[in-house]
Amino acid sequence: MESSLATRPPVRSRGGQGPRRDVPLRARVRRVALIASVLALIPVASSYLGVLTEASNSSLGIRTVEWLRENGAASIVAKVESIYYSLTAPSKGGPTVRALPKVGYGGAAVATREYRPATVPSILYPALPGEGVWHATRPSLAAHPPILLTTVRDQPEYPRVIAALAWINTKRTRLQLYPGRLEPSVELPRGPMEVPREIRSSLLATFNSGFKLADSKGGFAVGGHTYASMVDGQGTLVGYTDGSVDVVDWSHGSQAPANVSFARQNLPLIVQGGKVAPDLQNNAQWGATVGNAVLVWRSAVGVDARGNLIYAAGNDQTVGSLARLLIKAGAVRAMELDINSYWTSFISYGAPGAEAPKNLLPDMERSDLRYLEPDDRDFLAIYQR
Repeated sequence: MESSLATRPPVRSRGGQGPRRDVPLRARVRRVALIASVLALIPVASSYLGVLTEASNSSLGIRTVEWLRENGAASIVAKVESIYYSLTAPSKGGPTVRALPKVGYGGAAVATREYRPATVPSILYPALPGEGVWHATRPSLAAHPPILLTTVRDQPEYPRVIAALAWINTKRTRLQLYPGRLEPSVELPRGPMEVPREIRSSLLATFNSGFKLADSKGGFAVGGHTYASMVDGQGTLVGYTDGSVDVVDWSHGSQAPANVSFARQNLPLIVQGGKVAPDLQNNAQWGATVGNAVLVWRSAVGVDARGNLIYAAGNDQTVGSLARLLIKAGAVRAMELDINSYWTSFISYGAPGAEAPKNLLPDMERSDLRYLEPDDRDFLAIYQR
């Protein structure tokens, strides 16, 4: 019996490949984990591929950062940004700049009996030549300027930091809000996503809008229709059907009233009643990912007591420094707009037909041709009435 068992041929597998050997459990777990990882990466790769292939006028690096924010890495991006801005922040004190960048066409606005904003008071002494002095955007508009520009040093602790201001006469201009290619991220008619070519003959200037709606948690209305629900208590740039504009603390509910042509919300007001908002220094909501005290490119828009708009922008700004600057320039209410160097733009046009474009500050990152081609984000255009 034992002999017959010993001489019995080995049992072969059905495939004729010899004895069956079990795959070790650890190897099978690794294999399953690898397959699961590959499967999990497929939708991620597909999502990022969509970013690479979609129409956009933003750089690949910016699109990648935005994609990371929207796909679970917002906190990591914010931490990296915070470290970067801390390392690149200007040192306090030191010598001031010797001259300010030139704005407008060169000469100061011609004196007339027509109302003009007062020269912006110097924050650092002595004032530099031309500091706070308003300039028209074109020689042909100097007598009755619809827009005036100036530059100032707005932070005593950082005497080399320069900010710029634009005063917009709302009786001589018409403001229009345009949706961008990607923002606001709601369903709506996109329109041209650039300054329409057929009305560029009356174009005076363009400037950036606010945060992405996902960050601002606010509303958006254009063409008399509300596409993202308005939120009470949000700072809002409003254009009315009669052509007037305002910056308000919104209190009209989720739908814009019938007399509103457009409305763009972006966080609570930073200036109220001609004073810095009470909780501005204690609340980081005006900074989105970087916080309200981080020195970074920022922009804002306010309204003066006569109903004229004032735009402000500059590098190495806190939300508080911009609020104080706007108050110096006469703003009674103001709201922050977009931040970071890639999104902050104010462009004036030195001749009809969008000719002779010029950035408000020479170190603004984007081309002065921005908004003359489809742009990813919503923006505002100023036309001569």
